[in-house]
Amino acid sequence: MDIVTGLVPPDPLYDVRHAREKVAVAMQKSYDVFFDASARGLALRERLLVALYACSLSESSALSAHYRQALHAQGVEQAVLAAIETDALASLNDTRLTVILGFARKLIVKPVEGDAEEIKRLRDAGVATPDIVTLAQLIAFLSYQIRVAAGLLAMKELASK
Repeated sequence: MDIVTGLVPPDPLYDVRHAREKVAVAMQKSYDVFFDASARGLALRERLLVALYACSLSESSALSAHYRQALHAQGVEQAVLAAIETDALASLNDTRLTVILGFARKLIVKPVEGDAEEIKRLRDAGVATPDIVTLAQLIAFLSYQIRVAAGLLAMKELASK
């Protein structure tokens, strides 16, 4: 989060963010778990694409740039990135990914629609139950991360005036 928001000591906002160090550490540990390349279940590529999509839908340019860079390092095709960043999921040629991203959209934009029917769609696309749980947790984490970044960037902008 410090890198994404450009916070470094001795910036007073850095001190504010780290006033409760255990919160900053817990957020980083959550990030590390969700984006661990050796984790089983959802592929790292899928998790990163969900992150980029959630950040794009939420108009979080700083986090979008972070996840886009990680996806470039994974060798993800530019056409896939463009489809996700422009919310053109119909142009993707990957049914499983389209369903995963559709679920992410529901939970980011209108969470009440993340119902049993959406879970069935995920299962029908070959997403195992433990991976559905991980996906929902990832999306919840991303929602939190997006809001923290937005708050810090807003505070940083106010401090610069």
